[in-house]
Amino acid sequence: MGVKKINGGVEGFINKFVRARGGDSTGTDAQRPAAAIFTEATGGIISDYTDPGPGKFYRAHIFTSSGTFVVSQVGSGADAGGPSDVEYLVVAGGGGAGGGGQSGGGGAGGLRTNLSGVVDATPSPLTISTPFPVSTTGGNGSGVYTLTIGGGGGGAPSSPGVTGSNGTSSYFGPPSTPDGITATYGGAGGGLTTVTANPGGSGGGSGNGNSGSDTGGTGNAGGNIDSKPEGNTGGSAPGYSSQYYGGGGGGAGAVGADGPGPGGAPGGAGVQVAIAGPASGTTGVGALNPGPGEYQWFAGGGGAGGNTGHQSPSSTSAGGVGGGGTGSASGAGTGGASATGGGGGGGAYPGNIGANGGSGIVIVRYERDSAASTAKATGGAISYYGGKTIHAFISLGDFNNTSGSALTVEYLVIGGGGGGGSRFGGGAGAGGYRTATGFTVNPGPNTVTIGAGGAGGVTSGSGGTDGAGQGANGGSSIFSTITSTGGGGGGVGDGNSGLAGASGGGAAGRSAATAGSSTSYGNPGGASNGTPLGGDNYRGAGGGGSGAVGNGGSTPGIGGAGTASSITGVSVTRAGGGGGGGGNGTSYSPVPGGSGGGGTGGYGIAGTNGDTNTGSGGGGGGYSDAPGTATNYLGGAGGSGIVLIAYPT
Repeated sequence: MGVKKINGGVEGFINKFVRARGGDSTGTDAQRPAAAIFTEATGGIISDYTDPGPGKFYRAHIFTSSGTFVVSQVGSGADAGGPSDVEYLVVAGGGGAGGGGQSGGGGAGGLRTNLSGVVDATPSPLTISTPFPVSTTGGNGSGVYTLTIGGGGGGAPSSPGVTGSNGTSSYFGPPSTPDGITATYGGAGGGLTTVTANPGGSGGGSGNGNSGSDTGGTGNAGGNIDSKPEGNTGGSAPGYSSQYYGGGGGGAGAVGADGPGPGGAPGGAGVQVAIAGPASGTTGVGALNPGPGEYQWFAGGGGAGGNTGHQSPSSTSAGGVGGGGTGSASGAGTGGASATGGGGGGGAYPGNIGANGGSGIVIVRYERDSAASTAKATGGAISYYGGKTIHAFISLGDFNNTSGSALTVEYLVIGGGGGGGSRFGGGAGAGGYRTATGFTVNPGPNTVTIGAGGAGGVTSGSGGTDGAGQGANGGSSIFSTITSTGGGGGGVGDGNSGLAGASGGGAAGRSAATAGSSTSYGNPGGASNGTPLGGDNYRGAGGGGSGAVGNGGSTPGIGGAGTASSITGVSVTRAGGGGGGGGNGTSYSPVPGGSGGGGTGGYGIAGTNGDTNTGSGGGGGGYSDAPGTATNYLGGAGGSGIVLIAYPT
């Protein structure tokens, strides 16, 4: 599957091939026979829109963090568009890039869909023809279907240069059965001294060693459904006697480039699956392509890393369209985009880490009665529930009041969560949680900014404190004059304090350290008292959540709880603090993050990321001093923020 070269390059692919048209809105409602019954369900972020071709009205459920899809009614009747079938997109987390420089880009997460018209770069069809029926007695027996969103794999440390970590798989279907749809994790990119790249949904690119030609990881590791592959092979590297780039990670639409390809060694292109709404509209779902300017591109491979002394033919290797991170020949690579399954970009030699892969996504859609009310504004994913019109923003956009007069709205604005620290690291604080009613929005556009999650503390892999890193603060989310700042990063061992933020980061373990302070839109992190528990089992403290302070390291360091909101008509908890990390994981369980999406603190393992679009903090990384393998582990990244705006329909 895939080709080494596409006529016209990736731009030709973007512009020539029309991708599954999920529907560009016309604003015109089609009339349905009274006898038709349409599917009703809850879960995720909802987008209601009209397909201009047949005039059908659709509802899409967008999941950027794990949850449930709950069916309360299934469609029937001659005009229901299939009485019980749904269409889906399932994308796994992308692989992390290799480390040490001249490293391979991470492979994209596997991509599965039964939406018609999806093609790769050759172009070959990727649409799975098998229908997916749902029912009120399906799933767990009561209409509840499980959705698991795969996280992005971690990039490898700078020294030694090793293979990155694979992403994790995503799933949609009945709980604990083989009857659902699984998209396979993205394969990790190879490193400078360990050139091996991993297979995956799409394979990682090879690292560049001195042993001659090294091949990329193979794609489609999960096997075929209806003979439709879920991804492609990563690029190869011929050895640094002839060039100084790794291979690009494979994408869902094309293989990763061999090093040194044109412009370095780019990641393989992803594909467009316009299932969430108008591709050229304002939902902001998936990645934006550089050509026509359309969203809903997914599963691009990460670009390869190069060498600071040998930057020809390029100082960067582009990530594949669809969220792939950029590889660098002069510094660190960039991470795969969240909620796209993009692979991480490789860093430059000497001494640059590989970047993390992007988290995955699941989207489910079905036909609906088109008698929805007309929105009074544009922007974001629009839905109608309980007499309200709701605009959900998960990426940069504009809330444009088109009503012609002032509009009174209610809002929820959550900043990005902080990143957890490494080496007994403190859990990170949640992003600011601001909500109110009676806010006036004048006619015209109002920019909406979504705060990114802070990076987790990085480590070189050594056992000393020089190999540990502080977690970074999250970014601010903004709607009109309302700003919710990011959460504070977690402290780094030994003994550093958590950073101040909307909710403060937790202190690192082992030595006494103070909690990160908070604003009025969050809570402080926990403090460390420096007392070891269970021998060398030092614990970092929990990050603050929007609803509660983080626990101290001796309690242990559980993240502070988030806060529930019913702005969408369904109560959802967000903005939990990250759990603190600890040492020597053989006898101790990981420490949970706060409710609402806080990352888990690791014991002898890495902390996990805060959930995407919740503003939750990342978990602190652990430590292991097993003989000969003393290692500091990465802190988890914070979850990105979200903006929700509602008004009477």
